[in-house]
Amino acid sequence: MSAIAHATRRPVSTPVPERAGKARKAGSSTRTHGWFTPWLLCLPALFFLVTFNVVPAVNTIVLSFSNAKMLSGGTFVGVDNYVRMFQDPQVGTSLVNVLVYLAVCLPFLLFLPLGLAILVEKKIPAIGFFRTMFYTPVVASAVVVGLIWTWMLDDRGAINGIARSLGIITRSIPFLTDRWLLLFSAISLTIWKGLGYYMVIYLSALGSVSRELHEAAAVDGAGAWRRFWTVTVPGVRGTMFLIGMLIVIGSLRVFSELYILTNGQGGVGGKNVSPVMLIQMHASGFNGNLGYASALSVMLFFVTLVPLLVMARIQRKAD
Repeated sequence: MSAIAHATRRPVSTPVPERAGKARKAGSSTRTHGWFTPWLLCLPALFFLVTFNVVPAVNTIVLSFSNAKMLSGGTFVGVDNYVRMFQDPQVGTSLVNVLVYLAVCLPFLLFLPLGLAILVEKKIPAIGFFRTMFYTPVVASAVVVGLIWTWMLDDRGAINGIARSLGIITRSIPFLTDRWLLLFSAISLTIWKGLGYYMVIYLSALGSVSRELHEAAAVDGAGAWRRFWTVTVPGVRGTMFLIGMLIVIGSLRVFSELYILTNGQGGVGGKNVSPVMLIQMHASGFNGNLGYASALSVMLFFVTLVPLLVMARIQRKAD
């Protein structure tokens, strides 16, 4: 009996469940192979980023120190392209043009689309029609829009013809031949075409502004103007910084408007060129100076980078 009792009291080994064993193997596999899985998923995007962004950027910097042509590799010339760039009067003219472009476009495209967004946000009859009308210039081809504006602003165009028939003017206004009139005509085209685009961005931001805040401000006696500055503007402040950065980039890199209105010639005496137009002029053709065009590209990059850094710093302080 004692032997039988001793046998019954002998500890029996409990088998490890099959599911627990599989779980341990899965955990071990995750710890062993999981660290590179995110990188593997990012590999296609990284490939395109490096191939089409990083490599061309580095190549542009390298070319800016050479006299490379379209069909030849060129030789190292040091900083000669940068010295030539600072001595080129057209570079200074182009920078003045884009800075004026930025100074005018920034306030108009920062606040006018916000006002339009507030208006079209209201649920009134036929509001969809007005939204479509405001957004139509955005989807229209830049070339087609530029040709229409050229026809309107020409000496024999619609604006001069109507003003002359009404007796407002006796001779045509040189919208396309005077340096500053042509520049402000291009600015007007940019503002007209960009209103709908930024309006849509503001519309999405206004949807996140709490209605309760507007109602509480109204109960406290705040009028529409005060609610705009104390509720609406703080609610879309992040979007305003984003739009401001887009306006800075677009203004400093303006090309289509000036190119079409000047017929690719940069205006009378080349006074209405932009840095991008200069890059296109020097880089195009089989004898194009890719080295000098690359130096202009590097200059434009830093000219664009400085205001963006300033705006980012202002945004961090505001937050």
